[in-house]
Amino acid sequence: MSKAERTRQFIIETSAPLINKKGMAGTSLSDIMEATKLAKGGIYGNFENKEEICIESFLYLRLQLASKLDVAASKGKSAREKLFNLLDVYSNAKNMTEGCPILNFGTEADDTNPVMREHVKKAILSAQKRFFTIVEDGIQNKELSAELNPEHFSVRTFAMIEGAILCRKVFGNDNQMNIVLDSIKNELEKYVL
Repeated sequence: MSKAERTRQFIIETSAPLINKKGMAGTSLSDIMEATKLAKGGIYGNFENKEEICIESFLYLRLQLASKLDVAASKGKSAREKLFNLLDVYSNAKNMTEGCPILNFGTEADDTNPVMREHVKKAILSAQKRFFTIVEDGIQNKELSAELNPEHFSVRTFAMIEGAILCRKVFGNDNQMNIVLDSIKNELEKYVL
Protein backbone atom coordinates (compact mmCIF):
# COMPACT_ATOMS: atom_id res chain seq x y z
CA MET A 1 0.00 0.00 0.00
CA SER A 2 1.45 3.38 -1.01
CA LYS A 3 1.77 6.28 1.42
CA ALA A 4 -1.15 8.04 -0.27
CA GLU A 5 -3.31 4.91 0.06
CA ARG A 6 -2.36 4.56 3.74
CA THR A 7 -3.23 8.21 4.38
CA ARG A 8 -6.56 7.84 2.60
CA GLN A 9 -7.36 4.70 4.63
CA PHE A 10 -6.32 6.45 7.84
CA ILE A 11 -8.72 9.32 7.09
CA ILE A 12 -11.56 6.88 6.43
CA GLU A 13 -10.93 4.77 9.54
CA THR A 14 -10.58 7.84 11.75
CA SER A 15 -13.55 9.74 10.29
CA ALA A 16 -15.98 6.82 10.07
CA PRO A 17 -16.90 6.52 13.79
CA LEU A 18 -17.15 10.30 14.05
CA ILE A 19 -19.48 10.61 11.05
CA ASN A 20 -21.52 7.62 12.24
CA LYS A 21 -22.03 9.37 15.59
CA LYS A 22 -22.49 13.00 14.54
CA GLY A 23 -24.04 12.43 11.13
CA MET A 24 -22.97 13.56 7.70
CA ALA A 25 -24.40 17.06 8.08
CA GLY A 26 -23.27 17.33 11.70
CA THR A 27 -19.65 16.44 10.98
CA SER A 28 -17.64 19.39 9.72
CA LEU A 29 -14.35 19.38 7.88
CA SER A 30 -12.87 20.90 11.05
CA ASP A 31 -14.07 17.85 12.99
CA ILE A 32 -12.34 15.55 10.50
CA MET A 33 -9.18 17.67 10.60
CA GLU A 34 -9.15 17.57 14.41
CA ALA A 35 -9.69 13.80 14.52
CA THR A 36 -7.04 13.03 11.91
CA LYS A 37 -4.63 15.82 12.91
CA LEU A 38 -4.33 16.61 9.18
CA ALA A 39 -4.57 19.99 7.50
CA LYS A 40 -7.30 20.79 5.00
CA GLY A 41 -4.88 20.13 2.13
CA GLY A 42 -4.01 16.73 3.56
CA ILE A 43 -7.65 15.75 3.51
CA TYR A 44 -8.63 17.28 0.19
CA GLY A 45 -5.45 15.91 -1.35
CA ASN A 46 -7.02 12.48 -0.82
CA PHE A 47 -10.75 13.19 -1.29
CA GLU A 48 -12.69 15.37 -3.68
CA ASN A 49 -15.10 16.57 -0.99
CA LYS A 50 -16.69 15.74 2.35
CA GLU A 51 -19.41 13.68 0.65
CA GLU A 52 -16.75 11.31 -0.68
CA ILE A 53 -15.35 10.91 2.84
CA CYS A 54 -18.87 10.17 4.11
CA ILE A 55 -19.49 7.56 1.43
CA GLU A 56 -16.15 5.85 2.00
CA SER A 57 -16.73 5.96 5.76
CA PHE A 58 -20.11 4.27 5.36
CA LEU A 59 -18.64 1.59 3.09
CA TYR A 60 -15.86 0.98 5.62
CA LEU A 61 -18.29 0.67 8.56
CA ARG A 62 -20.60 -1.55 6.53
CA LEU A 63 -17.70 -3.87 5.71
CA GLN A 64 -16.64 -4.02 9.37
CA LEU A 65 -20.15 -4.97 10.49
CA ALA A 66 -20.66 -7.45 7.65
CA SER A 67 -17.36 -9.14 8.53
CA LYS A 68 -18.41 -9.56 12.18
CA LEU A 69 -21.75 -11.00 11.10
CA ASP A 70 -20.23 -13.35 8.52
CA VAL A 71 -17.63 -14.66 10.99
CA ALA A 72 -20.34 -15.23 13.61
CA ALA A 73 -22.58 -17.07 11.15
CA SER A 74 -19.71 -19.22 9.90
CA LYS A 75 -19.13 -20.54 13.43
CA GLY A 76 -22.57 -22.15 13.49
CA LYS A 77 -23.09 -25.70 12.26
CA SER A 78 -26.89 -25.61 11.90
CA ALA A 79 -29.16 -22.89 10.56
CA ARG A 80 -30.38 -22.30 14.11
CA GLU A 81 -26.83 -21.85 15.42
CA LYS A 82 -25.94 -19.52 12.55
CA LEU A 83 -28.99 -17.35 13.14
CA PHE A 84 -28.50 -17.27 16.91
CA ASN A 85 -24.84 -16.32 16.36
CA LEU A 86 -25.95 -13.41 14.15
CA LEU A 87 -28.38 -12.26 16.81
CA ASP A 88 -25.60 -12.42 19.40
CA VAL A 89 -23.58 -9.89 17.36
CA TYR A 90 -26.52 -7.48 17.47
CA SER A 91 -27.08 -8.15 21.18
CA ASN A 92 -23.59 -6.92 22.01
CA ALA A 93 -23.75 -3.11 22.13
CA LYS A 94 -19.95 -2.97 21.78
CA ASN A 95 -20.33 -4.07 18.16
CA MET A 96 -22.11 -0.80 17.35
CA THR A 97 -21.03 1.73 19.95
CA GLU A 98 -22.23 4.67 17.86
CA GLY A 99 -25.24 2.86 16.45
CA CYS A 100 -25.74 0.92 13.26
CA PRO A 101 -24.26 2.67 10.22
CA ILE A 102 -27.12 1.42 8.05
CA LEU A 103 -29.62 3.13 10.35
CA ASN A 104 -27.55 6.26 10.97
CA PHE A 105 -26.53 6.98 7.40
CA GLY A 106 -29.85 5.79 5.96
CA THR A 107 -31.93 8.08 8.16
CA GLU A 108 -29.91 11.08 7.11
CA ALA A 109 -29.59 10.22 3.41
CA ASP A 110 -33.13 9.08 2.64
CA ASP A 111 -34.29 12.43 1.25
CA THR A 112 -31.09 14.40 0.84
CA ASN A 113 -28.41 12.23 -0.69
CA PRO A 114 -29.45 9.83 -3.46
CA VAL A 115 -25.94 8.38 -3.84
CA MET A 116 -25.72 7.49 -0.16
CA ARG A 117 -29.31 6.21 -0.21
CA GLU A 118 -28.33 3.70 -2.92
CA HIS A 119 -25.36 2.50 -0.84
CA VAL A 120 -27.61 2.09 2.19
CA LYS A 121 -30.22 0.28 0.11
CA LYS A 122 -27.56 -2.23 -1.00
CA ALA A 123 -26.48 -2.70 2.62
CA ILE A 124 -30.07 -3.37 3.73
CA LEU A 125 -30.60 -5.90 0.96
CA SER A 126 -27.31 -7.59 1.83
CA ALA A 127 -28.21 -7.80 5.52
CA GLN A 128 -31.61 -9.25 4.68
CA LYS A 129 -30.03 -11.69 2.25
CA ARG A 130 -27.74 -12.99 5.01
CA PHE A 131 -30.80 -14.02 7.06
CA PHE A 132 -32.67 -15.23 3.97
CA THR A 133 -29.85 -17.51 2.81
CA ILE A 134 -29.43 -19.15 6.20
CA VAL A 135 -33.17 -19.80 6.50
CA GLU A 136 -33.43 -21.06 2.93
CA ASP A 137 -30.46 -23.40 3.41
CA GLY A 138 -31.96 -24.59 6.70
CA ILE A 139 -35.22 -25.46 4.95
CA GLN A 140 -33.40 -27.29 2.14
CA ASN A 141 -31.30 -29.21 4.68
CA LYS A 142 -34.45 -30.20 6.62
CA GLU A 143 -33.29 -28.25 9.70
CA LEU A 144 -36.17 -25.75 9.48
CA SER A 145 -39.80 -26.24 8.50
CA ALA A 146 -40.81 -25.18 5.01
CA GLU A 147 -43.62 -23.24 6.68
CA LEU A 148 -41.08 -20.55 7.57
CA ASN A 149 -41.06 -17.97 4.76
CA PRO A 150 -37.39 -16.93 4.28
CA GLU A 151 -38.24 -13.58 2.69
CA HIS A 152 -40.76 -12.54 5.34
CA PHE A 153 -38.50 -13.73 8.16
CA SER A 154 -35.44 -11.88 6.82
CA VAL A 155 -37.26 -8.58 6.21
CA ARG A 156 -39.06 -8.69 9.56
CA THR A 157 -35.94 -9.70 11.49
CA PHE A 158 -33.82 -6.96 9.96
CA ALA A 159 -36.48 -4.29 10.58
CA MET A 160 -37.01 -5.40 14.18
CA ILE A 161 -33.29 -5.37 14.92
CA GLU A 162 -32.78 -1.92 13.39
CA GLY A 163 -35.68 -0.59 15.45
CA ALA A 164 -34.20 -2.14 18.57
CA ILE A 165 -30.82 -0.54 17.80
CA LEU A 166 -32.53 2.85 17.62
CA CYS A 167 -34.27 2.19 20.95
CA ARG A 168 -30.95 1.13 22.49
CA LYS A 169 -29.40 4.46 21.51
CA VAL A 170 -32.37 6.57 22.63
CA PHE A 171 -33.03 4.79 25.95
CA GLY A 172 -29.40 3.95 26.71
CA ASN A 173 -30.15 0.36 27.65
CA ASP A 174 -30.72 -3.07 26.11
CA ASN A 175 -34.25 -3.70 27.42
CA GLN A 176 -36.03 -3.40 24.09
CA MET A 177 -33.17 -5.09 22.21
CA ASN A 178 -33.46 -8.10 24.52
CA ILE A 179 -37.22 -8.30 23.99
CA VAL A 180 -36.81 -8.14 20.21
CA LEU A 181 -34.02 -10.74 20.11
CA ASP A 182 -35.96 -13.09 22.41
CA SER A 183 -39.01 -12.69 20.17
CA ILE A 184 -37.00 -13.56 17.05
CA LYS A 185 -35.42 -16.58 18.76
CA ASN A 186 -38.78 -17.80 20.04
CA GLU A 187 -40.31 -17.51 16.59
CA LEU A 188 -37.41 -19.39 15.00
CA GLU A 189 -37.61 -22.20 17.57
CA LYS A 190 -41.14 -22.97 16.36
CA TYR A 191 -39.72 -23.91 12.96
CA VAL A 192 -36.69 -25.95 14.06
CA LEU A 193 -37.09 -29.62 13.07
